[in-house]
Amino acid sequence: MYVIAHLSDPHLDGSEEPRSRLRRVTSYVRSATVDMVLVTGDLADHGLAAEYAELAGELDFDVPVLVLPGNHDVSAPLRDGLAAFVSSPGEGHPVHQVHDVGAARFVLVDSTVPGADHGLLSADSLAWLDGVLREPFDGPLFVAMHHPPLDLHHPVMDQWKLEDRGPLADLLTGKPVTAILTGHVHNAIVTSFAGHPVLGAPGIRSAVRLPFEPPTGSVVDPTAPPGLAFHAYTPGEPLQTVYRYPR
Repeated sequence: MYVIAHLSDPHLDGSEEPRSRLRRVTSYVRSATVDMVLVTGDLADHGLAAEYAELAGELDFDVPVLVLPGNHDVSAPLRDGLAAFVSSPGEGHPVHQVHDVGAARFVLVDSTVPGADHGLLSADSLAWLDGVLREPFDGPLFVAMHHPPLDLHHPVMDQWKLEDRGPLADLLTGKPVTAILTGHVHNAIVTSFAGHPVLGAPGIRSAVRLPFEPPTGSVVDPTAPPGLAFHAYTPGEPLQTVYRYPR
């Protein structure tokens, strides 16, 4: 069995509240048996060098850790502050990555648009992804990005969704992708896209109540418990995902 600890949206900003919420999750992960840790974006709240230094100090695990940018992140300070966790050709934006971790391959796609909150994959990014997915690989293959390819049907969050998803759907259809792993919407999400599972991790910093839930008076609910996903892959069996909300 190959187990991924999937975290997302810590939004560290130097204050105690997001740091303590992240530590509730990382402490839980350290007590578990996992093969790797993946953090799918909004690592920092303002994209500042000090915030990435703070996060680097919190990602002390005995297993490999991979991170990718979200709409709150800024490429250059992210690359500098998290150089131990990021391997991406070039400088600045985009921060695309490919990592083989044990039996699995992780294709980390930068879905961000500098200076904006919505997501979009350029023609160059799609060409890069297509080329990577055409490479032979004998094992589970995960595509990860910050923005999930879905409409949340939330009046605010859908202003910041992944736009122009048709070319991505065409590209992914028929590719040997085990699952698409995402963040951004601060909710545990299970759906599908282009014939593949889409599995979103809960938000660490906060949750977002959906329109059919009891309202909280604001877009985010900072009192909701921080959460994470565990994805367990066993050859010849469907991928299993469980969600946990450490106390």
